[in-house]
Amino acid sequence: MSADLFDPTRPDTCKPSHAARELGLRRGDFDRAVQLGCIRTVPDEGGGGGRRVERAEIERVRAQDGFPDSLLDRVRVVGTAEGAALMEIPAGRFSRLARLGLLVPVTFYLNRYRSVVWLYLAEELRQFATGPENAHLLKGRTPETLRGRLAAGVDLRARNWRGRHLGLLLRRAEGPWARAGAVAAFLTPVDVADIVKDPYERAQLNRFRPMPPGYGVPGSPVTHAAEQITTARDADEIGWLRSELARLVAEARSVSPVARPAARTIPPVIRTAPRPIPPMARTVTGRAEETTRFPKPTASSPGPESPSAELTRRLTEPAARTEEPSARSCEPVVRPPEPMSATRPAVRPTALTAPRGHGRAQPGPQRPPRGLRAWLRRRSPRRTGPARV
Repeated sequence: MSADLFDPTRPDTCKPSHAARELGLRRGDFDRAVQLGCIRTVPDEGGGGGRRVERAEIERVRAQDGFPDSLLDRVRVVGTAEGAALMEIPAGRFSRLARLGLLVPVTFYLNRYRSVVWLYLAEELRQFATGPENAHLLKGRTPETLRGRLAAGVDLRARNWRGRHLGLLLRRAEGPWARAGAVAAFLTPVDVADIVKDPYERAQLNRFRPMPPGYGVPGSPVTHAAEQITTARDADEIGWLRSELARLVAEARSVSPVARPAARTIPPVIRTAPRPIPPMARTVTGRAEETTRFPKPTASSPGPESPSAELTRRLTEPAARTEEPSARSCEPVVRPPEPMSATRPAVRPTALTAPRGHGRAQPGPQRPPRGLRAWLRRRSPRRTGPARV
């Protein structure tokens, strides 16, 4: 909501939009009246960074003779065709006088064809037309010196507008940094960085740098045209702006230096002395000794083996062969025949098949191990009775 309702310390000021309604002006005419100095404004102390109008200033403008017609005549602008009709001269002669810098535009805009349209104050055109020193420019042949400049392609409308707009900005600026920012608005960032080396001072200039009129979306044709018009092009103009910017920055630096962040103290880094790397343990690089999980029976073992011991040896012998391939030979291993049972056929021993080429013997297909009960049946066959006749 409006700050007028919540800030009792400024009851005698109002916003520019509210002041324009009270004076019966359109917003463009009101802004032009502020630029020309017809209406005075004060900075907004509420922290918004804008401008406000005092109630006493509104009453002063209202009390002028012929209000509001007199104020509207002072801020009225016309184009090329209307200005030529006002001065009673052809439109071509009006354009030539404007390019020569004799008629200074006050503002501009881009039409739908993206062409720059210059606007002039009607009051200034009337004064130029009624002046006796300008009678030879309105009628008759244009002087030879001016025709030579027109043939060279001179066009001073943008430069004259920049000089006029700079004067308006300097008149409204409050403080040395605001004046320096107004001058920096007509230079390229490269020129500003060449003059102002300190990045904190450049940031301060950007805070007070006004936006060009007609500025739109970044990268749009309107913005590009506004940048072309508001940037100095001539060498003498650029040199004067650079010298003026250096003078204003030096003055602002002496009056109000730019605040800088406090320097941070970095503690020294404590480095520890390098320590030698301890040697690696011998078990890391040593060769592991081959061990046998199940000892093989020797030939001198006395007595026959028990059935459970023989079954355990038969079940674990293939695993021992796979764990100790180096201890085996390439010759096939043949087990001694077992006594055949009367009821079940004998089990063929598992043999290692020797490969055709060079290499170790590969184990052949193995039969699945049988249980203890089947083994006992083969060792102790059933007793059969006498055969029946």
